[in-house]
Amino acid sequence: MTDVFVSYSRSDEQHAARVADALRAAGYRVWRDDELPAHRSYAEVIEERLGNAKAVVVLWSAEAAKSQWVRAEADTARNSGTLVQASIDGIIPPLPFNQIQCAELKDWNGDAAAPGWKKLEGSVAALAGTSRAAAAAKPTRKTNHPLCLCILPFSNMSGDSEQEYFSDGITEDITTDLSKISAVGVVARNTAFTFKGQHVDVSEVAAKLGVSHVLEGSVRKVGDRVRINAQLIDGATGEHLWAERYDRDLSDIFAIQDEISKAIVDALKLKLLPKEKKAIEQRGTTNVDAYKLYLLARQYWSTGNHGDPRREERVMRICSRAVQIDARYAQAWALLALAQSNLHYGFGRIEVDDGFAAAHAALSIDLSVGEAYCAKVRRMSEQGRLDEAEQEIAKALEVSPDSWEVHKEAARLARLRPDGIGKAKAHYERAVELMDSDFHAWANLVTCLQKLGDSEGVREGAKKMVSEAERALQQDPSNGAALGVVAGGYAILGERERAREWMDRAMLIDPDNMNMRYNFACVLAGYVGEKDEALQLLSGVLSLSGPMHVTIAETDPDLDPLRDDPRFQALMERERRRHGVAPVAAEK
Repeated sequence: MTDVFVSYSRSDEQHAARVADALRAAGYRVWRDDELPAHRSYAEVIEERLGNAKAVVVLWSAEAAKSQWVRAEADTARNSGTLVQASIDGIIPPLPFNQIQCAELKDWNGDAAAPGWKKLEGSVAALAGTSRAAAAAKPTRKTNHPLCLCILPFSNMSGDSEQEYFSDGITEDITTDLSKISAVGVVARNTAFTFKGQHVDVSEVAAKLGVSHVLEGSVRKVGDRVRINAQLIDGATGEHLWAERYDRDLSDIFAIQDEISKAIVDALKLKLLPKEKKAIEQRGTTNVDAYKLYLLARQYWSTGNHGDPRREERVMRICSRAVQIDARYAQAWALLALAQSNLHYGFGRIEVDDGFAAAHAALSIDLSVGEAYCAKVRRMSEQGRLDEAEQEIAKALEVSPDSWEVHKEAARLARLRPDGIGKAKAHYERAVELMDSDFHAWANLVTCLQKLGDSEGVREGAKKMVSEAERALQQDPSNGAALGVVAGGYAILGERERAREWMDRAMLIDPDNMNMRYNFACVLAGYVGEKDEALQLLSGVLSLSGPMHVTIAETDPDLDPLRDDPRFQALMERERRRHGVAPVAAEK
């Protein structure tokens, strides 16, 4: 198993050897093509090692930019989300790689403290995990159950990357089903998905996470047929306790999920309580077409460009079609409510229902769908009914304690109270634990940590902002929200020139993203000290967006440096009157 694959031009072999040796010294398993065996074809070995690597370090130079091999390896890594770039002669990577962050290793002599090397090694750690040397000093994860499962992301074998949403959705639903069993612990979806796209040693995964068993599998969907392979593996011995292949019509997808869950229960010799058996068998819909649409909408919701109204509009269209097919699909109604609420309150130029009706529809079907409460919470909080909103979010947390969306809404609500920053921090921490890739939640967590004076936490959080946003940009270089968070992260880390560079790029690529522009105003005010520019940017955002940004600005710690400025006070008063937003009481 390879941690790091090093890609380079033959003329840069000395540089590649130095990088590879430094990574090996840090405890990583490194491969470069000086280790090609004599009995196998060059292309076959390269493809195998490239596919197995957790991180692919591409060393760009003038010669590397001309190399078809280097470009092909870089493109493969970019598509799989494993790309780490470094320039060894000062060259800017060629298109489209110049839109992704690149470490500077020009004149690097092996110094582990050099900024360029620290940046490269940090990116490798984010993708490949902490090096073995560092990990050896850390205890393995402990669980509260003698039986604990990690459900690895099922591989998409459909030959179509657009079907990724389906295999991910199947994995998440099986995870949810097994989480309902009290006698077994299940590793959070976020932790399991850190292994997505990797060829892993199951015993290593089990040891790293401290779990007793691992479930892995694959999904192939072609037309109206689906094939699912699944196997349950003993983490200690590596032995297969159970394995099965299901080759069925797509209409049997729910039955397959039930059979997998029940087979695991039998293999582990567990006895289900009646309510647990009922919970596993309960599905939001029995209609496969509605289910596929919901999975697709959920994928767009979790990975889309935050601050671009097209994300919400796309989710609304898909969910509306899902509930047309099955009007009793509570989860689809709830996701529709979230998208409508976000669009209504976050984008002042767009007229759309605020999601309250869709939320009511979801809850009239199933009171345990926590996400549905979020639209009700948003309406109440926007109307200044904070006590009622807090009662509703408490219900959501009770029925859906592991919901990423519910914790983010709970954090947003807490921040509306002058003394709520500590509570908001706790909810954002839970949100990033559930969805580590959510760079937006990381950015909000950093804001809370800054207000609470946790300088070390701010720095570590800013690093996560940058790494997770850059990972998103590898998939979509035009993601304005991610561009904005990268810029903000660098500003917080004190790298102002780099932050400016990313801000300029973001404003060119996604100039209409109001959420991104608001975040830039916060960065300029809170971390760069450019009050005039921050006020100018903030004025434009608040005049064009909905009441959401006005409400957030009332208590946003990043804007504290502006609060004594008469221009800021006049701006806030104007926008409060325009939107009917009441001022927040001062902190006692």
